[in-house]
Amino acid sequence: MPAGASGRHTLCGVSIDTSPRNAPLPLLVLGQGRDLHSERGVECPGDLPAPSDPDLVARARAAKEALGDRVFVLGHHYQRDEVIEFADVTGDSFKLAQQAAARPQAPWIVFCGVHFMAESADILTHDDQTVVLPDLAAGCSMADMATSAQVDDCWDDLVEAGVDGLTIPVSYMNSSAAIKAFTGRHGGTICTSSNAATALEWAFGRTGGVGGSGKVLFLPDQHLGRNTAVRELGLSLDDCVVYDPHRPGGGLTPEQLRAARMILWRGHCSVHGRFTVDAVQTARREIPGVKVIVHPECRYEVCELADEIGSTEQIIAKVGAAPAGTSWVVGTELNLVKRLASKFPEQSIAFLEKNVCYCSTMNRIDLPHLVWTLESLVEGQVVNPIRVDPEVAHWAKVALDQMLALPGRTHKV
Repeated sequence: MPAGASGRHTLCGVSIDTSPRNAPLPLLVLGQGRDLHSERGVECPGDLPAPSDPDLVARARAAKEALGDRVFVLGHHYQRDEVIEFADVTGDSFKLAQQAAARPQAPWIVFCGVHFMAESADILTHDDQTVVLPDLAAGCSMADMATSAQVDDCWDDLVEAGVDGLTIPVSYMNSSAAIKAFTGRHGGTICTSSNAATALEWAFGRTGGVGGSGKVLFLPDQHLGRNTAVRELGLSLDDCVVYDPHRPGGGLTPEQLRAARMILWRGHCSVHGRFTVDAVQTARREIPGVKVIVHPECRYEVCELADEIGSTEQIIAKVGAAPAGTSWVVGTELNLVKRLASKFPEQSIAFLEKNVCYCSTMNRIDLPHLVWTLESLVEGQVVNPIRVDPEVAHWAKVALDQMLALPGRTHKV
C-alpha cells in the first residue's frame, strides 16, 4: 500500500478500513453525486415535473386515486402545505413509522420526511412493503453529524479512557439507522424529545443511578441531551462534556471523560440551533404578555428563558389548548408555525426568529417530487426505495424495542 494511502483494503482476505481517524467527510452538492461510504446518497434520478406546471395538484390527485390502498403517504409536520395536502397521516417521525407498520396492506409507503425517518419506517414495516423517499437528498443535518465510523472512534476513546463499561449510549430518534444499530449493539436505547428524561434515567439506572458514577453517551444532538440532563434530571452543566468527532480524542482528555456524566455528541439541529436569547428578549419587549414556547433541541440558554418547552406535538397541543387571545412566539420549524397560525386564528402566533428558518432538507420534498414518485408507482416503477441492511436493521430494532419497553413511555418527537 503506498505511503499515506487510506481507505478500505484487503489483507489476507480480510477487509480493513485504513482511513485515518477523525478524517473530514467528503463535501457533496445536494442533488449531485454520491458517496458510497457515507450514510446516504444524495443523487436524485428522474425527470421531475416543472414546479410551474399548473396541473401538478390534479396530477397528484389522479395518481393517488389510481394507486388507491396500495400506497400510504406519510407527511411530517415540517413539510410544505402542498405536500401535507396529500398525506394520509401527518405527525412526527416515530409516529409516522408506526403508522406505516400498521398498514401492512399497503405495499408502498411514501414517506414525505427525511432519510432517517424513512429508514425507521423500513425497519418497522413488513418485508413485503417498500418505503419510498421522494428525494434522496432529503436528509437531516443533525443525523448526518454522526457517522458510524466516527461513533466507533468515539467508543474506542472511551475504551482507552477505561469508561466504556460505565457508559450506556442513548441515541435520539433523529439519527441514522447505523447509529441506532451502534446503540443496540452496546446495550443502549433510542429516545424521542418527549421521553428523553425517561431514557436517561433508565440508562443511568443501569450503572448506579443518576447520582452514581455511570455515564451516558448521548447522540447526536447535544442540546436535547444537555437540556434533559440539567433541566429535568438535576445534573449540572459541569457534568456535561462535548465530544467533537473532528478533533483527536473528541477534544477531551481521558480525565475529562472519566469525570463527565453526560458525554454529548457535537451535533445540533440547523433550525432549532438558530434561535437565540436575543430573539426571546426581543419578543418579550415587543409583544405584551407573550408566551414563549420552544423545542428542546434549542440551546440551553434559550430553553432557560422560555415559558414552555416541548416536542413538536406537545407544542401543537399546548398552543391549541390555550385560551383565545393568547399571544405565542414559537421556536420550531417555520412550516409548522405558519400552519399553527392558520389552524388557530383565535391565537396570536408568531415565529421566534425574524429570519426565514425552514428545514432546508425537509423542504426538498415538494409537489414535483411527490407527483414524480406517485406517477412512477402508477407505471409500476418504484423510485428511491429505502432499504436498511438486515444486520443494521436488526440491531437498530433492538434499540428501538428497548425504547418501547421504557416505563411510562411516550413516542412523540
